[in-house]
Amino acid sequence: MIALDGVSLGIGGQPILHNVSLRIDAGKVLGLVGESGSGKSMTALSVMRLLPEAATLTGQISLEGRDLTALSERQMCAVRGADVGMIFQEPMTALNPVQSIGDQVAETLLVHGAAGRAEAARIARERLTRVGMSPDRFPLDRFPHELSGGQRQRVCIALAIALRPKLLIADEPTTALDVTTQAKILELIRELVREEGMGCLLISHDLAVVAQMSDRIAVMKSGEVVEHGPTSDVLEQMQHPYTRALFEASRHQPNRTHERNGDPLLEVREAVRDYPLKRARLFGPRPSFRAVDGVSLTIQRGESLGLVGESGCGKSTLTRAILGLEPLQDGSILLDGKPVTPEMPADLRRRMQVVFQDPYGSFNPRHRVRRLLAEPFHLTGRPADMEARLVEALESVGLAPSDLEKFPHEFSGGQRQRIAIARALVARPDLIVLDEAVSALDVSIRAQILDLLVELQARHGLTYLFISHDLTVVRAVTDRVLVMRAGRIVESGETEAVFAAPRNPYTQALLAAAPVLPAA
Repeated sequence: MIALDGVSLGIGGQPILHNVSLRIDAGKVLGLVGESGSGKSMTALSVMRLLPEAATLTGQISLEGRDLTALSERQMCAVRGADVGMIFQEPMTALNPVQSIGDQVAETLLVHGAAGRAEAARIARERLTRVGMSPDRFPLDRFPHELSGGQRQRVCIALAIALRPKLLIADEPTTALDVTTQAKILELIRELVREEGMGCLLISHDLAVVAQMSDRIAVMKSGEVVEHGPTSDVLEQMQHPYTRALFEASRHQPNRTHERNGDPLLEVREAVRDYPLKRARLFGPRPSFRAVDGVSLTIQRGESLGLVGESGCGKSTLTRAILGLEPLQDGSILLDGKPVTPEMPADLRRRMQVVFQDPYGSFNPRHRVRRLLAEPFHLTGRPADMEARLVEALESVGLAPSDLEKFPHEFSGGQRQRIAIARALVARPDLIVLDEAVSALDVSIRAQILDLLVELQARHGLTYLFISHDLTVVRAVTDRVLVMRAGRIVESGETEAVFAAPRNPYTQALLAAAPVLPAA
């Protein structure tokens, strides 16, 4: 089908790939795993020949006997989309926000001259229907922002398979999706590979996903394939130390010794949050959508509380209300007995901080770390010991004082997340909201960040609200868990009890959808 034979890549004299040899057969899935920077995505981009001008590519990449490295750019343009399709990690950035989904799928056919406009529109309808986006439910004139994350990813898959390619490259296609949506997308990819007879290169840092999906696994480290073979053989034998290290990091359980003291820190009482919809009629009340519907919860001081649920269940809306960023239509939120509202005093707001999923997106890339860490003081005023507090916060997350003068792009993904945690710590809060704080990190960095969070909680007596779609992480780091669906809490309890014996059918479905690594 497609074979990489001795492929090496250098960019500006810097070696990136070293003698990479892989083979993907028709109707089979090859899982490519490794940490960030290991060369996974550069391997895929080498197949697509989407490389910087300074790149030097050697070796052979053959697709059904045709050497792609010998083709001109004009010839490769005919290959991309037609013979090789690619699904990217973030569908919102992969799609054109001002073009309808039907036009985007049809455009692939028009660019390659595979059909006229009418025929391209017909095929677009067919391919969108194939990926579960039938026009009767999702009209072709919809735009990407009108769809959920899982629906947008289905559109990206329809784009990738519009011309029935021989090879489908899926680069972290489910990292940003909740477990049930992820399960549906993975099942769709598996069906397409089997029924369309295409080969698939599945790139992921999630070993459980790769173990579930792949016929063969290749493990990459520092631009080299260090282990390669049938999935069962690789996972059972794990001959290379790096493969064993990845496996152990995937199963990592932080050593949690901190105990709750039982006093309530945050109380949410019958919280209701509505959003107005487009006016449906000229007269009468304006219709609204209820995103949070009578939610009540208590977070004890020193506790780690998990909040899980599918995209659109109301987690983010509830979080914004807890942080005092949006008002409630009914109910109340109290922090240490004081009301939390958008008008609350700065000192009360200081006591709640947040760590986001994408630290690079939450930082101003033109600001140095010193200014980024000092942002919470814009609310409370600059303290006399600000410099000492900045240094203390950086050192508490394992970074050096000299890092204050660097820019965000000078750090790795894991280091940037450490800086995000330091920014939350510098205000000396009582509660930190962790919103998908480790979902974009590879397994070894994730293990380090989880250990760091547990250590900081024990040292500073912190309370965590941990929001995540990664159920493995939630089980590892939380004391109690709440399951949210359609704006309501449908199940709550001690984390181990809920995971071991879920009572609500929705909780059972969430746990059943989560990929699980085979036993070591």
